[in-house]
Order: sequence, then structure tokens, then C-alpha cells
Amino acid sequence: MTERLTLALDAMGGDHAPAMVVRGAEIARTRYPQVDFIFFGRESEISPLLDRMKKLKAVSRIVHTDEAVSSDDRPSVALRNRRSSSMRMALDSVKEGAAKATISAGNTGALMAMAKFVLKTLPGVDRPAIASFFPTLRGETVMLDLGANVQCDARNLVQFTVMGNAFARSVLGIKEPTYGLLNVGSEELKGHEILHEARQELSGLNLPGRFHGFVEGDDITKGTVDVVVTDGFTGNVALKTAEGTAKLYTEFLRGTFRSSLLASIGYLLARPAMRKLLKRVDPRRYNGAVFLGLNGITVKSHGGTDALGFAHAIGVAVDLARNGCLETMGRDFKAVDRSTPDEPAQAAAV
Repeated sequence: MTERLTLALDAMGGDHAPAMVVRGAEIARTRYPQVDFIFFGRESEISPLLDRMKKLKAVSRIVHTDEAVSSDDRPSVALRNRRSSSMRMALDSVKEGAAKATISAGNTGALMAMAKFVLKTLPGVDRPAIASFFPTLRGETVMLDLGANVQCDARNLVQFTVMGNAFARSVLGIKEPTYGLLNVGSEELKGHEILHEARQELSGLNLPGRFHGFVEGDDITKGTVDVVVTDGFTGNVALKTAEGTAKLYTEFLRGTFRSSLLASIGYLLARPAMRKLLKRVDPRRYNGAVFLGLNGITVKSHGGTDALGFAHAIGVAVDLARNGCLETMGRDFKAVDRSTPDEPAQAAAV
């Protein structure tokens, strides 16, 4: 029998908390029956929700706190003044060993600042990175950094590659991932000096899989490589552009099928195929960005997600914990650690 796994949930994080968090845990419970939950937040709001979900209540407990991190809190303010918040207490539980992972839909910058302060970074990691995965023509592709580090040096990009490689193997089950650096062109002469330094370092690195070299923006959705590595500024712009494009085409499709009676009839005929398509690109299926490089698992859910999206974020945390992603990453950094730390690049949580 699989050993039980305890997860810490920031019940007050997100636009629709705590109802979305509790309902998401109920969906996850049916998928992962060996998981227990600790809800951190206002008991008066969480308890009535759990009372309506008896099976979830049986594998859950509530740790009460009245304090929560708001979406407007600056990371420095949250770190200094929200020590009793649901977010901070959830992270503390991972540090203390009471839970294996934290999942929160709260303020991204505050969560990153708190997680780095509480959990610290793994040996060999200067800065944690935000990673997630996307649907592609070949399956799924991991991309990082998605906003934690606006400016990066070559050493940061190399470290992100090690993290993304371990993520692809642990969560996506790709034994020999291909990985590349996002650039303005795939040719070796393209791009700035930092990218060329990182490319040279990665060419001699003994990581599982294969280093592809430079990739371009359209290679992300092509699935040219399994791991796309870039700085947080570029990665966040690419992420938001992809999300916006998906919403744009969804609205275009809806408008087209509503444009005439004949188009509506065509939709009725195409409805099974359309449902399959929408399910394939449903952003809720890919909800759950991971703060890689920390000495503890932290998963960031989109703040505006619903229960199904939050359940998928819980699933990412389960995969990371069950498949030993932190242990894999630690071994990889030991294997490739051949240099001394440089001056860390300027960073900012998004």
C-alpha cells in the first residue's frame, strides 16, 4: 500500500477561497485516496464546507488563523508582517515536516518571498525559479523561469536547466529530456553574451537527455524540446502571451459558431470534436506552477482558478512528492557542481 501523503493548503489564497480550495481538495481526494490535507485559514469559513464533504473531512484537519495575505500585499510587507497568515503557516508546516508540500492560489510575490525565507534553497541553487508545463504538438513541455527572476546571468540559466530537467523526469515521466535555451534565433551566433555563456556551459554538462542548443518562440508549442529555459522576464511575457492567445481563439470559435443558423448546426455536428479540443487546451489542466530550487515543495495555483484547476495543482504537488523530484534535483546538482558561486543577479518576484 502506498504511504499516506500530507499536503498543506493555504485555504485563504485565491479569488474564490476558501470554497474553491475545499472543493478542489474534494476532487483531488477521489484521484489520490492516499492523501491527507491540512487546511490553514479561518475555521469558521472552512469547517461548514468540510461538513458537507464527509469523506474529505475524514482525511483533513484545520489549523485556524484569522490572518491572510492579500493580493495587494507587497512581498516584503507580507514577509515581515504576515507571520501568522494561512500562507506562512502552510509553508512552516512543510519546513517542520508536518506536510510534504504547500499549495496556494495566493499572492505570487508574497508566496515566493516567504517560501524562499522559510524553506531556503537547495545546495547549488542561487535563486529559485517558477516552472510550469504547456500543451504542445508532441505532448507537454516544461518552461522556466516564468517570472521569479527578471534578470539572470549564465549561471542562473544553467541552474534552471538542471531544475527543469529534473522536473521533466519526475512529473512528466520523460527519462531522457531534451532541453534548450530560448533565444531570438536558433543559430549559434544569435542572442546576447549571457546566452552564449550558458550555451557553452550546458554543452559540456553531463545531464540526462540531450542539449538541443537555442530554440525560438514557436518551438515552445511545436514541442521541439522537453524543457525550455529562459529568464523570468521573457518567460513571463511568453506565458501571458500564450494564455491570451488561447482565450482569443476560444472567443473566435464561439463567435464563429454563433454567427448564423448554419454555423450553429455545424457546431452541433462538431460538438464531440470541439469538446475534445477544449479539454486538450483547458488551462485548468495545466494549473500549478512550481517554485523549483527550494528545499521543499511549493506549488502556486492561478489565483482565479476554479476547483478543478486547484485539484490539478494538488496533483502536481503529489507527483513531485511521490516521484522524489527534490532528491533527483539534489543528486543532479551534486553531479554538475564544478564552479564557485558568482554574484547573484538582480531578481524580482512577479
